[in-house]
Amino acid sequence: MEARLVAELPDDAGWQFEPKWDGFRCLAFKQGDAVELQSKSGKPLARYFPEIAAAIAALPVDRVVLDGELLIPAGTSLSFAALQMRLHPAESRIRKLAAETPARLMLFDCLWSPEQGDLAGRPLAERRIALEAFYAQHRSATLRLSPLTEDPKVAQRWLDGAGGALDGVIAKRRDDAYQPGERAMLKVKRLRTADCVVGGFRYASKKREVGSLLLGLYDEAGLLHHVGFTSAIAAADRPELTTRLEALIAPPGFTGDAPGGPSRWSTERSAEWQPLRPELVAEVRYDHVTGRRFRHGTGFLRWRPDKAPRQCTMAQLGEEARPAVIAAALDHAEG
Repeated sequence: MEARLVAELPDDAGWQFEPKWDGFRCLAFKQGDAVELQSKSGKPLARYFPEIAAAIAALPVDRVVLDGELLIPAGTSLSFAALQMRLHPAESRIRKLAAETPARLMLFDCLWSPEQGDLAGRPLAERRIALEAFYAQHRSATLRLSPLTEDPKVAQRWLDGAGGALDGVIAKRRDDAYQPGERAMLKVKRLRTADCVVGGFRYASKKREVGSLLLGLYDEAGLLHHVGFTSAIAAADRPELTTRLEALIAPPGFTGDAPGGPSRWSTERSAEWQPLRPELVAEVRYDHVTGRRFRHGTGFLRWRPDKAPRQCTMAQLGEEARPAVIAAALDHAEG
């Protein structure tokens, strides 16, 4: 069951609100001695998170199906980068990381309970009661129960403090059955803005026309690091913008981290970019930052000719404080 992005939280009756945790979505299945962890795309995850698979296997029940989020605590926040590191081909490396940075499974739904059987067709309110009863009997250092509220004002406070561990807020109809593959839930993210230097660009595929702008921010040492991209450029603006950018082509573009560095997402095209003199500043909208990079592509808002490139620093990306209830929930997860 998935969620669609909306601009605001619903304020009518019949909804429950939960934190949108910054992790990997995971369905956990146990039947007899067999355990399966499944990603949102249907891919198996048990190999990459053996400590979670072991915790599910150790449950003294014959069958259960749980829905939740895989998280790795890191200090007072969560580390998405640590989750990404688990997707490694070497089993020895995975086992080492599982011991050093053990994951948690934050639970928010129960689709099959030992006492009531199949719950997928039952209302969320009933599934939550079953989940809380299950969790009360089987709580552990690895399995955690995600908080919820039915008060839109509390949910808005969570959203206002989004950052770090909290990726936003999810709204779910309490009378809805579980609808696999359907975007029947709502998600709201706190979108923020940053002024970034355009340190380079990529041409569009098979066109001599700008496809995306490569964004940079300066660190305290004065190095310009690549932090993300934006491809949200109006088609009518691309020809003129291409001419403008081509006039600025000059190496190195980025003096710190550059595009196309090694990662599991790198492709041959990752290195195909044009470096620019650091003269243009763009204001972009983003939703989340991981490891000093925008998690997703950003939305282009406007050019900032009034802003000096050197004013575009990493300080804009500082983590925001989380609401006390979220911090408490995270501390509980770390315990």
